[in-house]
Amino acid sequence: MALEGAPILTAAQIRAAEDAAIAAGTSAAVLMQRAGAGVADWVRRLASGHEILFLCGPGNNGGDGYVAARILRREGLDVRVAASGDPRTDIAAAARAEWDGPVAALDAAAAPVVVDCLFGTGLTRPLDPGLAAAFARLASAARLVIAVDVPSGLEADRAEPLGPVPNAYLTLALGALKPAHVLQPGAAICGTVKLVELGFGVPSPTRVVARPVLAAPGPDAHKYSRGMVAIIGGAMPGAAALAGEAALRAGAGYVLMLGGQGGPDAIVHRAYDAAALDDRRIGAVLIGPGLGRDEGARERLAAALASGRPLVIDGDALHLLDPEALRGRSAPVILTPHAGEFAALFSEGAGNKIDRALAAAVRSGAVVVFKGADTVIAAPDGRVRVATEASRWLSTAGTGDVLAGAIVGLLAGGLDPLLAAEAGVWLHAEAARRLGGAFIADDLARAMTSARAGR
Repeated sequence: MALEGAPILTAAQIRAAEDAAIAAGTSAAVLMQRAGAGVADWVRRLASGHEILFLCGPGNNGGDGYVAARILRREGLDVRVAASGDPRTDIAAAARAEWDGPVAALDAAAAPVVVDCLFGTGLTRPLDPGLAAAFARLASAARLVIAVDVPSGLEADRAEPLGPVPNAYLTLALGALKPAHVLQPGAAICGTVKLVELGFGVPSPTRVVARPVLAAPGPDAHKYSRGMVAIIGGAMPGAAALAGEAALRAGAGYVLMLGGQGGPDAIVHRAYDAAALDDRRIGAVLIGPGLGRDEGARERLAAALASGRPLVIDGDALHLLDPEALRGRSAPVILTPHAGEFAALFSEGAGNKIDRALAAAVRSGAVVVFKGADTVIAAPDGRVRVATEASRWLSTAGTGDVLAGAIVGLLAGGLDPLLAAEAGVWLHAEAARRLGGAFIADDLARAMTSARAGR
């Protein structure tokens, strides 16, 4: 199942969803059967005739493993089970009783395929050292490690390992994605993530970034109806030029560069004048890429804030900004900080990256695009979107300017601020994917054309 747009739930939220399903008439045993069948389906596809070793813990995650092992054994696959102890829940004990093979201890012989069903989302402390060592031995000897729900030893909500955790090739998220599946460093430990449906709805305001639905210009479109962007330049004009090109290629009809230079001929250049922001045709303003941090930069930021126009604030401007100054604005604001800029604006904060981004959005009244290997987009109304890992080749100068340009271009075209940010993040990642590797920011800005057009 595709992960785009999929809900992301905390451990407590998924337990509440399961409890609601049980209260509505679906028994816990039926949910375990569905989970085990889904796990069995994926293991069957990937085992390729190799011996499979299920590692089952004492809780319901272990119960899912017993169900999957029973299904695959009855289909004729070569399956063994090793357990860390006896089941401690009634439904896990029932699943163990239905397994018609032996159960070894974790000192069992290794196998080419290891399925980790030791612990699920409820784990909050490191694995016992002896258990961790046994798990590490079996995982390192395997060709393929498949984790059920989350890799054992990974905290589901914080997305942080509680101790050494073997990396999984595939993680099967049960019922819904959890923060550990999409936030780093947990996502890297999970490997590829697939969703196993359990048959109940899991509504959530937190979801994976989805491919945007962006309409092509209509028959009566013109450059201003498509969105006029004003970009305020500064000390390093190349950054603003990259943003301007990205804004045009993401769909804006007109880019006005105030106080900058360079970029394609389609960008209109004028000397900086705060009065130029009074132009009613301006759909959104971008300030920050290459702005500098001197007194002149502060004055330009103050003018942008006073303009009453929708704003995207990036780069240097984030270091000059007081987040509290945004709360009285009626026009929307999008902030695009990386980790260092976020800390300068909001301090480190508590919780995982989703928690921190959402707290920052509520505090500032702005949509916050907290960039990184995982990018979290949060709106003050509680909606959150998370972009899973994009190309690692984006770790080069100027790609953040391209992202800011794409977002402001979409915002100027009239999109809701959260949707503009989400669409910009998606297009940015798609452009990088199309380029492959070893690209520079200039290439990325140009690749926005094919990403936006869907060619």
